[in-house]
Amino acid sequence: MSWTSLIDHAIGHYNYWVCVVLMMLGFYIVIASGNLIKKIIGLNLFQTAVIMFYISMGKIDGGTAPILVDPEKVSGPVVYTNPLPSVLMLTAIVVGVATSALGLALVVRIKEAYGSIEEDEILAADRASDAKEQAQYAASAAQAAKTEAAQQGHA
Repeated sequence: MSWTSLIDHAIGHYNYWVCVVLMMLGFYIVIASGNLIKKIIGLNLFQTAVIMFYISMGKIDGGTAPILVDPEKVSGPVVYTNPLPSVLMLTAIVVGVATSALGLALVVRIKEAYGSIEEDEILAADRASDAKEQAQYAASAAQAAKTEAAQQGHA
């Protein structure tokens, strides 16, 4: 296989390259961003890439929708496109919209609880809250030990 035919083959499948670029971009946004809204956008971009990939795989050159055709009007064999990838991706779109809505609702609740949608600030506030709870527990345990020692001293 020569370089020119390899390049022509790669250019001829540009839709797969677009899927790969969108997938990498979405994955990078999810990993690199600390903002929860941006993470949801990255997940949506990743999902879009997967849907485009499946639709591209299901498309057949010269294929038509799988609808019954009058045999008298058709000359030669009829090539149909497989409907299963399209049907599955419609379901994936519905699930993706529901997941995005749930994620955004959770971000709203996190913003109300922590006052931020930045992952670092939320983790810092959570660690500070844990440290405060541990200090309160240690203080109450020390107070209980003092009370118990005082009761044993009077007995």
